[in-house]
Amino acid sequence: MSDETTMADDLPNAKLPEPSVDDPSVDSPSDDDPSRGGPEGSSVHRCGYVAIVGRPNVGKSTLVNRLVGEKLSITSSKAQTTRHRIVGVVNRPGAQIMLLDTPGFQTRNKGALNRVLNRTASQAALEADVVVLVADAHGWTAGDDQALRLVPAGKPLVVALNKVDAVKDRTRVMALLAQLGANPAIGAIVPISARNGRQVDALLDEAARRLPEGDALFDVDTYTDRSERFFAAEAIREKMFRLLGDEVPYQSTVVIEQFEELPGLRRIFAAIVLEREAQKPIVLGAGGERIKRIGSEARQDLERAFDCKVYLEVWVKIKSGWSDNELRLKSYGYE
Repeated sequence: MSDETTMADDLPNAKLPEPSVDDPSVDSPSDDDPSRGGPEGSSVHRCGYVAIVGRPNVGKSTLVNRLVGEKLSITSSKAQTTRHRIVGVVNRPGAQIMLLDTPGFQTRNKGALNRVLNRTASQAALEADVVVLVADAHGWTAGDDQALRLVPAGKPLVVALNKVDAVKDRTRVMALLAQLGANPAIGAIVPISARNGRQVDALLDEAARRLPEGDALFDVDTYTDRSERFFAAEAIREKMFRLLGDEVPYQSTVVIEQFEELPGLRRIFAAIVLEREAQKPIVLGAGGERIKRIGSEARQDLERAFDCKVYLEVWVKIKSGWSDNELRLKSYGYE
């Protein structure tokens, strides 16, 4: 039996040991409760890594962005938009939490790129102090079982049931809560909506209270371990996922060939790497219209993120077989 389930405010209190944190009639643990860290200046401070894992397209990156309060991870409606492990740092009284956004774990595709992505997710679950498994509240799938198997035995585990705001039949959620509540490996279950922020603070509480005691590892103003160069490539890749069809984004990557940081200006030169020559016209569009749009929308996002002017040039390269060659993947920044 799970030791805790936190219920969303419009779900009935079925199954459960702990009342809703949203219920104003219930006293929450005090801020100086050692199990949750404590206020600034408390003798207890918790610090550690929390891996955010799950099958593709359950909202892991949206959740990380919501928790950090910055756009760290690119998002789209397509599965496996996330390809890299990204650290997002959250500071709160009594705790510093390093969130590890990871690629969605899946075994349908067998190429080298998918092996690398699955390895990245598996390694994050292995190395983290706590694992948050994100699942869709509409129902548990075989893909969720695969993701659950990533979690080492004995590792503190919290399940986040995402998209509860989109589930009209609340009995489905209650049935899923009962199913998961019977699993002794799951320490807490928190129904959330990463999209609108419902219960995400409660989820963060559950992760933080399971972290080891320790001093902060990052300065309070630091919210990620990734560079502007990395985010430039990701911004371009996001626009490809959103503006192109289903095939090309999965068989493409972005390489920043030159990045210049000047006062009030970033000059960025980027190559979109494709598998086949036949894909090039799809990315370019008629008269180059599509690649211009990709570059323009990415540039606007980067100017907001970097808070300065951005000069961005984007072109296309063909590297046949890049996504099935682990040495080439490593040269492109895949772990």
